[in-house]
Amino acid sequence: MLMEQRIGVIGIVVEDRAKAAQINAILSEYGDMIIGRMGVPYQNKQLSVISLIIEGTTDQVGAMTGKLGNIKGVQVKSALSR
Repeated sequence: MLMEQRIGVIGIVVEDRAKAAQINAILSEYGDMIIGRMGVPYQNKQLSVISLIIEGTTDQVGAMTGKLGNIKGVQVKSALSR
C-alpha cells in the first residue's frame, strides 16, 4: 500500500549549538522532504530555532523527527495535514 504524502511543519529548538553538524546531517539525509527551511539564532537565550516546511509520509516524518529528538539538547514538534 502506498502511503499518502502530507504537508506539515516541524519546529526544532536547539539548546546546544555544538549539535549543529549532527542536526544538519539528519536534515540533509531527509532533504528530499524539505520544501523550505528557516533558521534563527536567538543570542539572548543561547539557542537557535529551525522551522521546516515538509512533504512526506507519516513514516518519513516520524523517522526524521525521531532521530532529531534523540539528540541531547534538541526539542522537536511537528504538525501534519490530514
